[in-house]
Amino acid sequence: MCGTILGGTAVPLQAQAQETTSVVPAAAAEGTIRSIVVNGAQRLEPTTVLSYMKLRVGQSYTQESADQALKDLFETELFKDVSIRNNDGAVIIEVVENPVINRILLEGNKRIKEDKIYPEIRLAPRQIFTRSKVRADVARIVELYKRKGRFAANVEPKMVQLDQNRVDIVFEINEGPKSKVQQINIIGNEEFSDGQLRGEMVTKQSRFYRFFSSSDTYDPDRLAFDQQKLRQFYLTEGYADFRVISAVAELTPDKKDFIITYVVEEGERYQFGEVTVESDIRDFTPEFLTPQLPMKAGDFYDAKQVEDTVERLSETAGLFGYAFADVRPQFTRNKETLTMDILFQVAESDRVYVERIDINGNTLTQDKVVRREFRLNEGDAFNSFQVKRSANRIKSLGFFQEDLEIEQKQGSAPDRIILEANVEERATGELQLSAGFSSVENFILQASVRQRNFRGKGQELRASVSYSSYSQSIELGFTEPYLFDRNIAVGVDLFRRDLNSFNYVNSDRQTTFEQLTTGFQVRAGVPITEYLSASVRYGLSQDDVTLEPSLFFTDSNGDGIRGNSTADVCDPLLAGRYLCDALGNRTTSSVGASLIYDDRDNRVRPTRGQSIVGSIDFAGLGGSVKYLRGRLNASKHWRVLGDFIFTASAEGGYIHPLENRSSAAGDGIDDVRLTDRFFLGEPQIRGFDIRGVGPRVVRSSTIPGLDTNGNPINEIVELTNGNQTDDAIGGRAYYLGRAELEIPLGSGARELGLRPSIFLDVGAVFNVVQPLLLTDLQTQSTGLVDSQGNASPTGAAAPLYLTTDATGAVATTFDATTNGVANGIATSFTERFFGDSISPRLSVGFGVNWNSPFGPFRIDIAKALLKQPGDDTKLFTFNVGTQF
Repeated sequence: MCGTILGGTAVPLQAQAQETTSVVPAAAAEGTIRSIVVNGAQRLEPTTVLSYMKLRVGQSYTQESADQALKDLFETELFKDVSIRNNDGAVIIEVVENPVINRILLEGNKRIKEDKIYPEIRLAPRQIFTRSKVRADVARIVELYKRKGRFAANVEPKMVQLDQNRVDIVFEINEGPKSKVQQINIIGNEEFSDGQLRGEMVTKQSRFYRFFSSSDTYDPDRLAFDQQKLRQFYLTEGYADFRVISAVAELTPDKKDFIITYVVEEGERYQFGEVTVESDIRDFTPEFLTPQLPMKAGDFYDAKQVEDTVERLSETAGLFGYAFADVRPQFTRNKETLTMDILFQVAESDRVYVERIDINGNTLTQDKVVRREFRLNEGDAFNSFQVKRSANRIKSLGFFQEDLEIEQKQGSAPDRIILEANVEERATGELQLSAGFSSVENFILQASVRQRNFRGKGQELRASVSYSSYSQSIELGFTEPYLFDRNIAVGVDLFRRDLNSFNYVNSDRQTTFEQLTTGFQVRAGVPITEYLSASVRYGLSQDDVTLEPSLFFTDSNGDGIRGNSTADVCDPLLAGRYLCDALGNRTTSSVGASLIYDDRDNRVRPTRGQSIVGSIDFAGLGGSVKYLRGRLNASKHWRVLGDFIFTASAEGGYIHPLENRSSAAGDGIDDVRLTDRFFLGEPQIRGFDIRGVGPRVVRSSTIPGLDTNGNPINEIVELTNGNQTDDAIGGRAYYLGRAELEIPLGSGARELGLRPSIFLDVGAVFNVVQPLLLTDLQTQSTGLVDSQGNASPTGAAAPLYLTTDATGAVATTFDATTNGVANGIATSFTERFFGDSISPRLSVGFGVNWNSPFGPFRIDIAKALLKQPGDDTKLFTFNVGTQF
């Protein structure tokens, strides 16, 4: 804070000290005190001043008593100056009171804000000013800067004299640069290089490329932690006698950087000798446990392995119901053979039973929501595995903190245990709002609200609305995870979606077909085992697919207006046979079932475990659509290289038609309707656009060139003066695979909720009957008539032309002339079929999840490495929401 000082000039307190420390010496005359008068007191009563010293009327006045009186008055820190005079028994005490503090100001503080400094300052307005308190506050501010790594920080206090004996105190702060670790020296290491040992430390040497990291900032606490890191490293490498003799941090002469020097003594390297288990627990026999120990005689000693073994033995004892099993390793060091014998002693303990389960900290969530996730009940035998599983299930709810643990406390008897879940509730509501403009959706507005813990009962309620120039939808859903407090989950979803599919004519987007879907789904699920569950569902929906008549219908009555007559029908020359085939109103009545295996440690943010979901849906229980569709999804998660989390997932699906829609072989009609097929692209496979992967029909205004053998080049030719459209038509089958590595960051980044990752996506959608293209329609039929009334040439793939009719609408012609007059705006074009290939599309990239103040934010940058002709790629995607 930079304050303006009014009413006087700031004077350094050091100068003030020089001006006010002179004291008039007491008179040397001695005798009996006849009277005592106090002069100069303003805020204090004279009697109050007299109460601070021992001089009294009637006493003898001596040099010693006068000196003691001066000392007593100055120790009160109420006076700036004091003098005592003895005038033949009349003692006069002259005092100058310390001023009152009017306000306290900070200047020069930029790196540390006022709200962090003011709590450290003990002086306050309306207090009596004293130099000792100012010096103490200066030391506190300097220490605050040292904790932030700024050891060159300097604070100069100044005082501004005001009227009525008031002062302003100004702390002028020179923050100085952040103190870096210039160099780390290690003395005494022979087996490992300085670089290897520095790599084990949290503190790093200052380098230009560490501008995003604070690891090169000097921190005394971090220095102590690095000594432990060095010791842990050497103990895992077998050096049981290793010790850090000294660790010294020296400040450079300019007070900007530190040089840290460690002096270490490595000692000898040990191997495991005889490793055995001795157990006093009846069900815990050494013959069973010893062969399962991970370390073997002759292996290099590893202290971390010993710690893990103690934990594993304790957990194993917990599986047998011994919650308080005491496992102690006994070490026997043989310095002659450099071996370490270890005896794991398991002390006798009682089998333990759960006395009580306590749940603390839940203010919104009902107790039963947490209790039903426990795999143990009160009175059950203790089982450490079930306790851990219970903690994972509670975390998977997503209602509480991620580091939740179930504490185990001694009960009312040695064989009783109390399980205590101390939860911290967090936001379970999610509100996602987004608005913007894109080349895909034009203006976009999306809003969704989801409460995963509705009324604190664990119920899920959600609603979403989406609006753009080409799509609108509204969806409602409700899930009850425990129907009538039984382990049966039920739910219902209602939806209405209005989707306008599209393609591009050059850079202009145009609507191809509109699909209006209205329906509902009810579902239920039950557990079969701890990790296996099953669910069933029934859905009913109605689809109405239409095309814009004025653009894609015929002009049967010749009035120049398409779609104004009931005789007008979809024109395959304008829309394509595959779009004309999609038109109609149909009802889908389907039943489905899923089998789910899930043993992940956390369904919200898993770090280990796997999930497999197999589902099948049958459409044809009434309705006009009949098919059988199956899908399989699987994922697995591992912790690797410490805190890295690796995830591999795969999924695939196939839809089999149960009706024959084609009237003849080779008519280009697929038995699976366009709206029921699989599509692939953003967001399923990053690096590709929405529906950017798989079969598609591309209309371009020139025929692709030929290669050296005279064969058409299998690629889309970019056009500069013509028209081009691109329609994704989906496929019957698809597969998709992902591999993703989540990269751990420092504690500061974790607190911000940043979780970066690198990923690889691979997938394809394929298997569809190739639709009849325009040239195929010409050769198969002579009944097709263009917008000019020209009949299709028979048996020839003559060029088609794209032009405009009398109304200005896009039209197709078989002739570049109109009534014998050349049509100058006509452009020849052709259609080609691309992408029906099982060949993988591959993309790699990196992304970041961020729990921002605005809500969950995900950004991905991906590059498509493998693609097929016709695929649409996309480099950058993001999504944002918020929570409440």
